[in-house]
Amino acid sequence: MEQTDTTDWYGPDAATFGDRLAAARDAAGMTQKQLSKRLGVKHSTLDAWENDLSEPRANRLSMLAGILNVSIVWLLTGEGDGLTAPEDESTIPPEINDLLIEIRDLKTQITASADRLGRLEKKLRLTLKSGT
Repeated sequence: MEQTDTTDWYGPDAATFGDRLAAARDAAGMTQKQLSKRLGVKHSTLDAWENDLSEPRANRLSMLAGILNVSIVWLLTGEGDGLTAPEDESTIPPEINDLLIEIRDLKTQITASADRLGRLEKKLRLTLKSGT
């Protein structure tokens, strides 16, 4: 696999906030329970963040970045000081790696489609509201 495929492993088109949070937590050698205790939040709250069901407020985001030794910008966008692509990626058989790349591409498309659907729904609601 070419290096260009892995340079943006945690970038905005390849990973979500939750993906980056979970990866940084794993890299720090912490469980969800341990991290949630250090942050002073419920385990379910951290789980929701990692599953992109909700996002932390600014103060918790700052604490997360500090505890996990990554920048706030990296957590939000995948750019800046954070994790590098997984070390063992080069040992993954090419056919498995191709599937992983396809999964990441599909995930990006689904996320973009969901965003588009949300915008269309909002436009429809506004149109219906102004028409009545």
